[in-house]
Amino acid sequence: MTGQVCISMTSSYRDASMIKTASVWQDSVRVGAKSRITIPNRIASALRLKKGDQVLMRLVGRRIELIPIPKDQLWYWTPEWQRKEREVDEEIAHGRVKESASVDQLIKDLRS
Repeated sequence: MTGQVCISMTSSYRDASMIKTASVWQDSVRVGAKSRITIPNRIASALRLKKGDQVLMRLVGRRIELIPIPKDQLWYWTPEWQRKEREVDEEIAHGRVKESASVDQLIKDLRS
């Protein structure tokens, strides 16, 4: 394999865009059968990860990010919800949005 792949972990998905370099923990891990990796104990402990917790994995350039997902926010990361988020992003990107001056105006516009 050429190049380098870095695995970054943050304490929550909210921190994913702002990986803190002040407290970098790193360990070398081996990729096992079926491309499985084991999160080192000290990193799992620092993030309070337990068996069964969900972690978002995403590829950013040549870096893999693993982001713990709070249990009360698992719905947001379902494929269906993410598909809807992409649809909304596309609508916004193409300017297919409408602004209203007030809540009353918004309701009136929705009913028309």
